[in-house]
Amino acid sequence: MSTGGATYARFIYALPFAVLYVAALASAPGFALPAPHATFALYTGIGGLAQILATALLIYLFSFRNFAVGTTYSKTETVQTAIFGLVILGDRLSAAATAAILVSLVGVVVLSSSKTSVGLGRLLTAWTERTALIGLASGALFGVSAVSYRAAALSLGGQGFLIQAAFTLACVLCFQTLVMGAYLVWREPGQLGQVLRAWRVAGWVGIAGMLGSVGWFTAMTIQNAAYVRALGQIELVFTFIAAQVVFRERSTRLELGGIALIVAGILILLLG
Repeated sequence: MSTGGATYARFIYALPFAVLYVAALASAPGFALPAPHATFALYTGIGGLAQILATALLIYLFSFRNFAVGTTYSKTETVQTAIFGLVILGDRLSAAATAAILVSLVGVVVLSSSKTSVGLGRLLTAWTERTALIGLASGALFGVSAVSYRAAALSLGGQGFLIQAAFTLACVLCFQTLVMGAYLVWREPGQLGQVLRAWRVAGWVGIAGMLGSVGWFTAMTIQNAAYVRALGQIELVFTFIAAQVVFRERSTRLELGGIALIVAGILILLLG
């Protein structure tokens, strides 16, 4: 599959499971199926489209020789999510949360620089380069998508955060499936058949993607999206541990320092 086909597989095979999840919740006592409205549709569309574009920009970065600079700058997503959350929803950060996000950001930058030939000094002076600007744009769009998903879920009213998050996720996946499907028909018509024929493997991708998204959407419905994104950086710690335990990779001092800063930021966020 192409990159577009693989991306589409995640959407189209996650959608049925998301719909089943909504149906299961709606059939349980105490839950009512939300009624969508124009504001919900607007935020859902903005979030879904922003996520697709952000992913496309991130993939586009890999066509550049110095893509490491851009991918590092894309990791400013958490900071940008905090800014968009404040502007769009009025979500304010506590002093401890602000410190936690900044400490984690430094850790992510240090960890990223340790895995490439790009030094910290180079990263700090490269923010006007094309790849850096693309990375910043990707991070901004990921931030917009996170805040839009939270806004969409909250706009549904008081049916309960579980059904709000689940319904929003199902609608976003439906929108993304239609948009990406239309794109593949227009630009990569052969990929649609490839995706459908790969259902035995892609189905598992859909399940895993849907379960991960349930976690993200539920968390962002009940809490500031910037907090959720900041805490979500724990995945870098798990990836680091897996590299050490499973693949027996050796760590540098810079990597250990980056992981330590990320963990410190997460602890500040949880304890602050």
